[in-house]
Amino acid sequence: MRLRATVVAVSGALALSALAVPAAQADGGHGDTALTEVVVNGGKNVVVGTTEVRTFTVAVTAADDSGIIGADLTLNGPGFGSLEPTDVDCLDNTCTGTFSVDPRADLAYSNEKAGTWYVDAWVDAADGDYVWKQKSASFKLQRQSTLSVNAAPEPVVKGKTITVTGKLARANWETYTYAGYTSQPVKLQFRKAGTTTYTTVRTVTSNGTGQLKATATAASDGYWRYAFAGTTTTPAATAAGDYVDVR
Repeated sequence: MRLRATVVAVSGALALSALAVPAAQADGGHGDTALTEVVVNGGKNVVVGTTEVRTFTVAVTAADDSGIIGADLTLNGPGFGSLEPTDVDCLDNTCTGTFSVDPRADLAYSNEKAGTWYVDAWVDAADGDYVWKQKSASFKLQRQSTLSVNAAPEPVVKGKTITVTGKLARANWETYTYAGYTSQPVKLQFRKAGTTTYTTVRTVTSNGTGQLKATATAASDGYWRYAFAGTTTTPAATAAGDYVDVR
């Protein structure tokens, strides 16, 4: 009898560790079955907001001379996060699991679930061989970010001061709102009218409510924006450029 590290949960729902069956064994398998590739969400991080259900896939490719017939997949992350697929389909040597995350159900009161997650994969071959590997791949489950900008005054006299304000915020899975992301470095950038490249003017830090503020000298017509590089728990964000007419 084979023991598998699975989670007792409603399909597609995040579960607390109290519901999880402890891992029965380390990586291993039987026969010549081997994992060759694991791809989560097409190679991109999984970003979740405050209301929309996020659906993504995990594709596990394996090799065996008899062919691959099935797979058990579990995703595990911080805050005792665990996620089971709603469906797994196998074609040729690749089994693809579909996962859904509802922030109002699966992530309720759980901002701590943002961060690095791992894929535990068990793959079965047609001849009874199998392979089992914990942490076969990793990805980031992140809180959706937003970033705004406003440059004023508009228009402005050449040589005068422009004040550029904005706000960096991210999804709060405990309140279902976007709250200010504090103490984060954000780049103030400028693109001269008629060009295509933004240049970083300076880096500012978001305050206790996520607000941003910087000043600059008006030298020429162009676009001002803020750009945030992102963190493990929060994706990068770039505000749309705000045009200022310099006269």
